[in-house]
Amino acid sequence: MSHAPQIRIPATYMRGGTSKGVFFCLQDLPEPCRQPGPARDQLFLRVIGSPDPYAAHIDGMGGATSSTSKCVILSQSSQPDHDVDYLYGQVAIDKAFVDWSGNCGNLSTAAGAFAIHAGLVDPARIPHNGTCRVRIWQANIRKTIIARVPVTDGQVQETGDFELDGVTFPAAEIVLEFVDPADADEGAMFPTGNLVDDLEVPGIGVLKATMITAGIPTVFVNAEDIGYTGTELREAINGDAAALEKFERIRIAGALRMGLIQTPEEAATRQHTPKIAFVANPRDYVAASGKRIAADDIDLLVRALSMGKLHHAMMGTCAVAIGTAAAIPGTLVNLAAGGDERSAVRFGHPSGTLRVGAEARQVDDQWAVARVSMSRSARILMEGWVRVPADTF
Repeated sequence: MSHAPQIRIPATYMRGGTSKGVFFCLQDLPEPCRQPGPARDQLFLRVIGSPDPYAAHIDGMGGATSSTSKCVILSQSSQPDHDVDYLYGQVAIDKAFVDWSGNCGNLSTAAGAFAIHAGLVDPARIPHNGTCRVRIWQANIRKTIIARVPVTDGQVQETGDFELDGVTFPAAEIVLEFVDPADADEGAMFPTGNLVDDLEVPGIGVLKATMITAGIPTVFVNAEDIGYTGTELREAINGDAAALEKFERIRIAGALRMGLIQTPEEAATRQHTPKIAFVANPRDYVAASGKRIAADDIDLLVRALSMGKLHHAMMGTCAVAIGTAAAIPGTLVNLAAGGDERSAVRFGHPSGTLRVGAEARQVDDQWAVARVSMSRSARILMEGWVRVPADTF
């Protein structure tokens, strides 16, 4: 009986924000995997260890959560005035499926740092000491992201004293700017044309909802309308099968109303988007770490689900949607934050708080957002080769 040997592929395991992923340079991938298609998907599934009926990822690099089951491909940019192209794959845990429909805002931070580490940025643009402005082309959603990466002695500075709720240890601060993060089509920031809609959800009824495409398509509902306070932690929801099924019904109804899918069945092949989030007015709560969050320290509460589970902190792309919606008077997010125009918002999430700024304006009765910014951090955890059986693809 013959056995397939293992092959090794250069890879880097990185944390970016509150996520982790396996990073590859495009030219390092096996030839069949350098183009989109089944071979690439099979490689990423095997790298992460999916599908895993045990939901543990024992035989792969994944961490059995949506935040840790991710792969990234970087290459020198094909776009003018950009340094790198960044392609992101969200790997399902229990299914043989890689979702390419959206971006990971957290790993966008690591993409900027990795681009310098991997020699994908022109050395002439990297200061010996200072900040390197890495211009990223996000290939999934065809948008520009600017990562301001600190550099010390010509190398990416990874250690520092910047603290990010949801991450255990401090690190160097990286400022991200999402440029023109809304859909470029006319009126597409709000696909229905409304800041708030009555969303008919089978089995639940009519819910007030703000549906926005900025950073990532997101459906916002009021926490109290679905029986929550907005202070919930993961355990309160992720162990409740009925609650998760309810959120999926809301997500599917929103996806249909936003025109992202044509039939409910299509939602199974678009698990990464849209996100579903619920908002509430500020109140005191205790974060997952035991840290006490005071109502006076935040503008609103937000909880969001990713790949069918409540996120332990906040997805970076969803934070873009939160910041954008908060800046636009009349959305559910803005109303939960107290209403009125605002250029920044600090919201409470299960692991603590996050501040995000947005430049929104109304042009010819349509809302537009020029940029959204937030601070994150990134760090290489391991580098070398990842190994997979040669018959994987």
